[in-house]
Amino acid sequence: MTRLFGTDGVRGLANAELTPELAFKMGRAATYYFGKEHKRPVFYIGRDTRISGHMLEAALAAGICSAGGEAALLGVIPTPAVAYLTRRYGAQAGVVISASHNPFPDNGIKFFAGTGYKLPDAVEDELEKLITADKDTMPWPTADGVGLITYKHDLWHEYVKYALETVDASLEGLKVIVDCANGAAYEAAPAALRELGAEVVVINDKPDGININANCGSTHLEQLQAAVVHHKADFGLAHDGDADRCLAVDETGEPIDGDQIMLICALEMLRQNTLPDKTLVATVMSNLGLHQAMKNAGGKVLVTPVGDRYVLEAMLKHKLVLGGEQSGHIIFSQHSTTGDGLITALKLAAALKQSGQKMSQLAKVMTRFPQLLVNIRVKSKQGWENNPKIIAAIKAGEAELGDNGRILVRPSGTEPLIRVMAEGPVLSDLERIVAAIAEVIKREQS
Repeated sequence: MTRLFGTDGVRGLANAELTPELAFKMGRAATYYFGKEHKRPVFYIGRDTRISGHMLEAALAAGICSAGGEAALLGVIPTPAVAYLTRRYGAQAGVVISASHNPFPDNGIKFFAGTGYKLPDAVEDELEKLITADKDTMPWPTADGVGLITYKHDLWHEYVKYALETVDASLEGLKVIVDCANGAAYEAAPAALRELGAEVVVINDKPDGININANCGSTHLEQLQAAVVHHKADFGLAHDGDADRCLAVDETGEPIDGDQIMLICALEMLRQNTLPDKTLVATVMSNLGLHQAMKNAGGKVLVTPVGDRYVLEAMLKHKLVLGGEQSGHIIFSQHSTTGDGLITALKLAAALKQSGQKMSQLAKVMTRFPQLLVNIRVKSKQGWENNPKIIAAIKAGEAELGDNGRILVRPSGTEPLIRVMAEGPVLSDLERIVAAIAEVIKREQS
């Protein structure tokens, strides 16, 4: 049986796979679990702008109330804001209703512990047992034992205020374009940048329930690139649907990925001597150019498996403060317990202002090796790593690249995909090698 909780909560097609019934059960199970030590556990619930968010929020809140908890509804708000506010106000857990960068028909539900960190696997497993049990044996309180719903839709202002406290710089004189992806950042991101004095032009800040991530935001930079050039801006920023990611565009319209953002921020911290052990944490997907640039600057990169939870685990274990992924999911652990697109945007903007250089100059410190990523849709992700034909195809590609590149194959944690990534000096070689591997995977796993 497939595990209910994936790498980032429970996700699926809203009202088909992720149903109100499932959301209701999740609310009940969480209330029962966290209610063992709290008579009326409090859940801070935020959502992105998907039309299905209203339905799932109502069902989740009803489940919480049916088990005697309090559902504090934050409304549309960035994922990292839920983590921060949960921690700030001492709620027993935070809940985010979002499918991040996925298309609008999808949705998801994920939990944060009262500490603001994602729940450990063991806790998710306990919740899953309660949710999937054949019979619901959890209590159904009556009278004054029934739970309640409270509304806290103005708390996003407190999150913005906190995010502003993480940087010590004025952005006066800078012109920035912000692509809010018609998602959860549509109010918070422009407000924060304007508060610091930047001239802000906002695009994709008119969510209608179905336009979230639609050819915009961090997964589609084309609109932002054109807007930066058209408005002669100093740089552009792009968030994803739930605003835990941030990518950028320089003044010429060239994309700046998460590796480059991390490097720019890391170099600024090295200059200020605020990067512990001169070490940045990145996943195996990060470009080899990031490693070279950090080494040239006297720093180093600690490598983890793919996934923000592994990045965060390494940061906490080694007491490091900056880490993230090429996708723009970046963690400043002295300020946040999860990836935070707004704090990342402010840190990048502050580094630009303090440098006195153009964004393109900062980005060019890192030479990007050609990197090709292909997603293969499969019927099953199971057993690919033991398939002799797939293993042979990967080894053939690795032999051709030798020491000048690498190949990484892994299943998606949230979709029926197997991802093939290759990196090396010549793009045409990568295209041929990846195509060969992808063809074998498609044939063997479909």
